[in-house]
Amino acid sequence: MGKEQDLLVAVKSGDLLLAHKLLSKVKCNKTKLLGSTKRLNINYQDSDGFSALHHAALTGTVELLSLLLEAQATVDIKDINGMRPLHYAAWQGKADSVLLLLRAGASVNSPSHDGQIPLHLSAQYGHYEVSEMLLQHQSNPCLMNKAKKTPLDLACEFGRVKVTQLLLSSNMVAALLEGEGGNNSLDSPSTTPLHLAARNGHKDIIKLLLKAGIDINRATKAGTSLHEAALYGKTDVVRLLLDAGINVNMRNTYNQTALDIVNQFTTSTASREIKQLLREASSSLQVRAVKDYWNLHDPTALNLRAGDLIMVL
Repeated sequence: MGKEQDLLVAVKSGDLLLAHKLLSKVKCNKTKLLGSTKRLNINYQDSDGFSALHHAALTGTVELLSLLLEAQATVDIKDINGMRPLHYAAWQGKADSVLLLLRAGASVNSPSHDGQIPLHLSAQYGHYEVSEMLLQHQSNPCLMNKAKKTPLDLACEFGRVKVTQLLLSSNMVAALLEGEGGNNSLDSPSTTPLHLAARNGHKDIIKLLLKAGIDINRATKAGTSLHEAALYGKTDVVRLLLDAGINVNMRNTYNQTALDIVNQFTTSTASREIKQLLREASSSLQVRAVKDYWNLHDPTALNLRAGDLIMVL
């Protein structure tokens, strides 16, 4: 497999001249009678299933990709993990390479062995332009990987604000925000975008999700996003969720409130602050204004609009 190995090395090292030289022999052979010369196998794969096209997508240039595609390299060739060249170009955030592979007919929704589509990778690593391109080519932002996470979940988990905004603007994502089944359904997913953002302290992501209409009281077996924020010591997130009107008294499937969970913490500063916030919220009552209220004669008086959330201490 001498020439094939040479091609892999040339592409991996970005040697455009050597790759061109090796591939020009393929073109010459096409003009000869079949079987007259041993042809270079452009789709040769190493022990990891990596082909020249995989290497070009991962580390190479658009010129190398173009060269390989012109020589009839298989655009959706899979490595031993079921990863295609498009997966690697999306992971690296190489917009030009992604566009070239898409134009060559690469599949946007074909998963790897762990269920990842290219959009999972571009969302997780915050590659806005690539994510936008994949969505424009009908990538499905609702597909779950083997860990039961969608591209939106990963963008929220890793705090990718711009990509989260982009995914939330997709009509298909509305179903993810609404959820399935009741809040305490045993069929609820093990996590939601809101839970992941809360757990990791991404306040800007939480604000985006709430603005997009996600149910703030959506629960999994472990509880609401407040349970998550309390468990992971995210004081600012606890404060944000309480201000946004989350139900502080909701219990998880183990019959624990967020305060019950935080009571299991050590006496760290964060947990003491969180305990205080939760205790104050637990002893107050949240009500919603049923009609507008204002006092024209006293501009400093309470001023409410119908639907406003009011904390009664």
